[in-house]
Amino acid sequence: MERRKNREGVPVTNPPERNMTRTPNLEDVSTKQRRIAMLAAESPQMAFTSLNHYLDLDWLHEAFRRTRKSGAPGVDGQTWSDYEANLEENLQSLLDRAKSGTYRAPPVRRVHIPKGGSTSETRPIGIPTIEDKVLQRAVVMILEAVYQWDFHDCSHGFRRGRSAHGALESLWDQSMNLGIKWILDVDVQKFFDTLDHKHLRELLQIRVRDGVILRLIGKWLHAGVLEAGVLSYPREGSPQGGVISPLLANVYLHYVLDLWFHEEVLPRLRGRAFLIRYADDFVIGFTDEQDAGRVLEVLPKRFARYGLTIHPDKTRLVAFHRPRSKGDRPGTFDFLGFTHYWGVSRKGNRVIKRKTASSRFTRAVRAISDWCRRNRHLPLADQAKVLGQKLRGHCAYYGITGNSTALSTFRREVIRIWYKWLRRRHRERPRWSWFSRLLQRYPLPMAITVHSVCRVANS
Repeated sequence: MERRKNREGVPVTNPPERNMTRTPNLEDVSTKQRRIAMLAAESPQMAFTSLNHYLDLDWLHEAFRRTRKSGAPGVDGQTWSDYEANLEENLQSLLDRAKSGTYRAPPVRRVHIPKGGSTSETRPIGIPTIEDKVLQRAVVMILEAVYQWDFHDCSHGFRRGRSAHGALESLWDQSMNLGIKWILDVDVQKFFDTLDHKHLRELLQIRVRDGVILRLIGKWLHAGVLEAGVLSYPREGSPQGGVISPLLANVYLHYVLDLWFHEEVLPRLRGRAFLIRYADDFVIGFTDEQDAGRVLEVLPKRFARYGLTIHPDKTRLVAFHRPRSKGDRPGTFDFLGFTHYWGVSRKGNRVIKRKTASSRFTRAVRAISDWCRRNRHLPLADQAKVLGQKLRGHCAYYGITGNSTALSTFRREVIRIWYKWLRRRHRERPRWSWFSRLLQRYPLPMAITVHSVCRVANS
């Protein structure tokens, strides 16, 4: 084929299209991650001094793909569609600045969401910019490979292949099989807000000493927080909502809690015990009351050493033994949105059961009511569609074995609330017979059990 020539007869090549997005080599990214993980597993005492060379354009493309696109924009107001319009150029610029050290972490935009079932307490959430999310995800992909085999099995939060339902299953299995009689229900006071930067750097450097990676993490920790038009620079903590914050939390608590519990606490106990942790939420089960009391006494001192505080009022030791008689009523505790209690299976055996925690149930019902109030003007078909999605989302998490009563109650509450706000949009106040016909036309999904997080719950 004859090449195209200019007016002077000199052959020329076609210039690359400015916004053409190439296909990243995802297999190469996975290979790199496996290589890091294998090296980390083979050398558990080794500190990685060179990791940033894994960061390339393919790595950032994969980080962009893995980053959730439905999030709100950051302080710059840039949307995902804006960033994706010139994706190749944006990622190349991001890579160059990250490698050269000229990248500046922009402030996070702070918003507040309700905490638990409270109407007054809120949880601060930091929203990074699009670019910041992508770069944080890229660093997380590296660190996940480093710590993949370091983290203990007791850690379930924000790890690939693990989930809250896995934590619930492990809690159920170990409580039943080990004959647990005491549960230490622990609350860490404002963990993400009080995370100590100095201790975090020291703990990170046990495994990671790459200057580029550590500098980026330092920039994110010291990035400003924009709230109500006021810019501040916190000296401690890691913003909830940041892509890298959950992993930093896992690293911190791996050394502060998980490693300490398995290497120093367990060998000194008289009876058997287990630890189940999801991010900063954790419970410890014991067969011996004296063991539980000793750990309860030393735990606040251990956490205080690393700048953390165990909430004195929300941390409690619960008698959780198998009921010995009909009138014996052991305590209950809440973990991961469920109240855990002793009940009777279909065959009459004593088993641990779970139901939706009252605070979570109240919060979910209140959210449904708020949505119906604000959107009662929408077409009925649209309202039914959204409410159906919310019901399915609720069941996707709370639909576990033994929780059918709470699921059915929630569905009835959704129907009651929808009817209440539809009546208020009409002057005539339509009767229930009208609403019944509406439900036949736009039926809401049934409340069903989705997960079986125990193997013999119904035995």
